[in-house]
Amino acid sequence: MRTRHLSLIWVLVAATLPGMGCGAQAQQPADPVVALPNTEGSFKFGVLGDFGTGSREQYQVAEQMAKLHARFKYGVVLLAGDNLYGSERPQDFQVKFEIPYKPLLDAGVTFYASLGNHDAREQRYYKLFNMGGKLYYTFSPAPDIRFFMLETTYPVPEQIAWVEQELKSSDSKWKIPVFHHPLYSSGDRHGSDLQLREVLEPLFVKYGVSVVLTGHDHFYERVKPQKGIVYFVVGSGGQLRAGNIDRASGITASGFDTDQAFLAAEIAGDQMYFNAISRQGQTVDSGVLPRRTPPS
Repeated sequence: MRTRHLSLIWVLVAATLPGMGCGAQAQQPADPVVALPNTEGSFKFGVLGDFGTGSREQYQVAEQMAKLHARFKYGVVLLAGDNLYGSERPQDFQVKFEIPYKPLLDAGVTFYASLGNHDAREQRYYKLFNMGGKLYYTFSPAPDIRFFMLETTYPVPEQIAWVEQELKSSDSKWKIPVFHHPLYSSGDRHGSDLQLREVLEPLFVKYGVSVVLTGHDHFYERVKPQKGIVYFVVGSGGQLRAGNIDRASGITASGFDTDQAFLAAEIAGDQMYFNAISRQGQTVDSGVLPRRTPPS
């Protein structure tokens, strides 16, 4: 089994600092950074997708997540699928998940997974993914906040009926679906999943969804609000498809496709603050989103 000592991460990070051998050029944010308020009593969480490679880059993103946690005590990380690439032996779960995120796991951070097209469905039984043996499920980590974790590689009719009922019956103010295949994406490789959009978007609009978190395309993108809903693509936690954002799509509010990144967010009342943070620790996108009021 291949092992890595966590202290080596510092060496790897140093090797990728500007002027020290990193090939990807960091993209400067166009607007002033909106800081995470880090308010006592708010709900703080991270989002990660397409990460389980076991690569140096994955470990460096994980180190940035741990650095952020030292000053911003988020308790939950949402996984948007493609949690492990390649083989899924016990030692692979160690190298591709348990070792890089050990500082967070040791600090009590809970990871909640959805599955991507590269993931074996048996991952739903892996204890640290907290899926409870289910392919799709919901959980409410704080008052007025509920996440809907979907399986979109095989979106069977039973699941669609289930998510409609769950959205309809939930009285949470913040309803946030998390899944792998984006309804909106400017990716040249994959892009928007139009068939999935046709099925899910009407439910999201009808039942008051404010934010949707996805992966699949290997970059970071925040999409301009679509029917009042903000869609994020957080697909570069370990994988990267450099230069893959088609900026002629017209739907990109902010995009970052020159390095790996993850998303950190904070919900305080009717506002959600967010920072997208690169492998080098740069905040490459930030802002604050209001909670969407569902139609009458």
